[in-house]
Amino acid sequence: MSPIAASGIDPVVAVVDVTQRFGDVVALDQVSLTLRCGEVLALLGHNGAGKTTLVNILSTLIPATSGTARVAGYDVRTQSLDVRRRIGLTGQFAAVDGSLSGQENLSLIGRLLGLPSRQARARSDELLAQFDLVAAAGRAAATYSGGMRRRLDIAASLVGDPEVLFLDEPTTGLDPVARHAMWAHVDDLVAAGTSILLTTQDLDEADRLADQIVVLSHGSVVGRGTPAELKATYGDQSVVVTLADPDRSWDLLTRCLSDAGFPHLRRRPDGALVISVATSADLLPVAAALQRADVGATAVQLVEPTLDDVYVALTVPSSKPEAA
Repeated sequence: MSPIAASGIDPVVAVVDVTQRFGDVVALDQVSLTLRCGEVLALLGHNGAGKTTLVNILSTLIPATSGTARVAGYDVRTQSLDVRRRIGLTGQFAAVDGSLSGQENLSLIGRLLGLPSRQARARSDELLAQFDLVAAAGRAAATYSGGMRRRLDIAASLVGDPEVLFLDEPTTGLDPVARHAMWAHVDDLVAAGTSILLTTQDLDEADRLADQIVVLSHGSVVGRGTPAELKATYGDQSVVVTLADPDRSWDLLTRCLSDAGFPHLRRRPDGALVISVATSADLLPVAAALQRADVGATAVQLVEPTLDDVYVALTVPSSKPEAA
């Protein structure tokens, strides 16, 4: 059990009405969120949405203009040293020294954290094994691939055995194999009791890793919930129909589906028909309408909502649902 879990501190990150201004620019506007013990919270948002600014505040790199934030029970403004002793941070860009070997990088960080030389070396060896870097331990980090350097960077943030880890877009620029390997490492960290705040623009990554998601747009929170909750609230189920002759069938299909109670449909650039439905049970009446129309449908597929749908609905003004 992690020290935070043992102490009963939950949530481990609590942000209340945090605002950050840089001159006339409002980078964060009364942002509130919580990260619970042993979970992954993903911050989603476009470039400039405020994700990195919030991480910088939580890791005590910059003070907030207003609002409060606590990490592991400590105030990030007035108890910054206590916060730093309990966190790890991996920024968007690798922070390791390319002229040093992987082993030297990790051992140096251990020594800077106050570990005796032998203990720093032992911790370094442990992390090199954990992140599959033993074979490259003696090589200069500058010779590492992008995925290897990213693994080394995360290993460096774990030398002090942090209770809370901030990962700022950890898989940016990685190929699919390296990205999936990184996800597996995150799973291992959570299983070991680490609480993680993750920033990302990768919707698959958020869906795969996050227990909770907070969506930022232009510094404000525009949505929050579990991936399933967000998809159920903002995503659209649809039936996708592939037609043998889309041009000939369109008008007839439009009438038949509207008569059957499905007036919301659109045509994709590839000619496929996309029909909005409320539940998966609507697949049967849609199929019946297609059969009555006899338009030569070659494939019918139910498509579940995705975080892509959620992101567009929340961040593209014309796509946002109107308030009741």
